[in-house]
Amino acid sequence: MSTMLPPSSSGTSSSGTATQKTRKTADALEADRPTDPRGTEARTAAPWGTDPYANALRNGRGPLFLRRSDGWLLPLEVERWCSDAGAADLSALHRCEGPVLDIGCGPGRLVAELTALGHRALGIDVSEAAVARTRRIGGSALLRSVFDPLPGEGRWGTLLLVDGNIGIGGDPAALLDRAADLLSTGGLLIAETSPLDIDERVQVRLDDGRRAPAEKAVPGPADRPFPWARIGTPALLRYAGACGWRPDGQWSAEGRSFVALRRPRPRPAVRDRSARASSQSAESANSAPVISSQWER
Repeated sequence: MSTMLPPSSSGTSSSGTATQKTRKTADALEADRPTDPRGTEARTAAPWGTDPYANALRNGRGPLFLRRSDGWLLPLEVERWCSDAGAADLSALHRCEGPVLDIGCGPGRLVAELTALGHRALGIDVSEAAVARTRRIGGSALLRSVFDPLPGEGRWGTLLLVDGNIGIGGDPAALLDRAADLLSTGGLLIAETSPLDIDERVQVRLDDGRRAPAEKAVPGPADRPFPWARIGTPALLRYAGACGWRPDGQWSAEGRSFVALRRPRPRPAVRDRSARASSQSAESANSAPVISSQWER
């Protein structure tokens, strides 16, 4: 799910000056945000920006679910997302390389922990409440979808798709293609998978366990279904292999399953020798680590 993240802890591991600096960086990046080609209406309709999710993050607890059209409910672990990074989280974070982009950062626990570990880290989320909370605990975050234009495209060292976020958009193959665009050559994708051997694409909506949409006088944006996916490790490895990703490890921690993948190398086109040499130079330059000034492009 677009889901689980960040420490409810106040992010006090950073000094006041460091926190203020982080906020300024995030504010500058948001000011530089390209216009969303889908328009304001598409952005405001983003499911994770709606009330049940925002309320859960503000309260630091659920109940919160993804509800399928047949009524089946998937509980979302709001309390864990709003706590400090745990042992399972750290098993993934300690594998991160270079600058890290946390896709669907939620309330920001992973971004805050990465910052404390000395990584350049940025979170993105479509929920205003999630972005605000991430910044409040000392992380850097932008209000964007993974499919929006993003800073540092092609230069990120590691991407995180944890807490079910491999399901974003309901199309794992399309998400893997987008991830390849964001990573540097040889970059690392760390994804959390379902502990079940499953490959499911569904329409879901957010549900706080109160009233069904039909019982509400005026159903809101949170009542609109959106595409989601749940996949286990075997399914992810099948999708990844078809897209040219190289497995780089898989493990379990605290009942959660993870897979590490290496970015597929670009397929060489038939070109003359001088064109290939020029391309290699450009690729080398584009693979440089993301620095603050590059984020603002």
